Amino acid sequence: MDTRLDSPYLALRYGIGLMATLAGLDKFFNLLTDWGMYLSPTVATLLPVSPSAAMAVVGIVEVCVGLAILSAWTRYGALVASVWLLAVAGNLALAGFLDVAVRDVVLSIAAFTLARLAPLGVRSERPGAADVRTPARA
Repeated sequence: MDTRLDSPYLALRYGIGLMATLAGLDKFFNLLTDWGMYLSPTVATLLPVSPSAAMAVVGIVEVCVGLAILSAWTRYGALVASVWLLAVAGNLALAGFLDVAVRDVVLSIAAFTLARLAPLGVRSERPGAADVRTPARA
């Protein structure tokens, strides 16, 4: 990968990975916000479980996606995050949180961009170090 892409790749990887992990963990503690208020009444009526149980499942999924992005499965985690964020945006739009829905669409685009960058690899932060994601090419 062009070394000029290393910093944007790492910023997206750590930003999206940590965001998903921390938001997922907070689904169990509600320190950042009351996550249940973001569940659309339309979606809530379709769920086979209570809204709090649904938020727990959402939290587990988000933690898994975040950890995948931060690990060797960056590409796959980022693809799941991209689709997941579009679904979240749809739920938020149904709930009337259009401003937050638009932000999640933009985050979805960022996650998709990360997924596209991930197969290219990233060089180590040490100058002159070999590519840590793909073998050296002649």
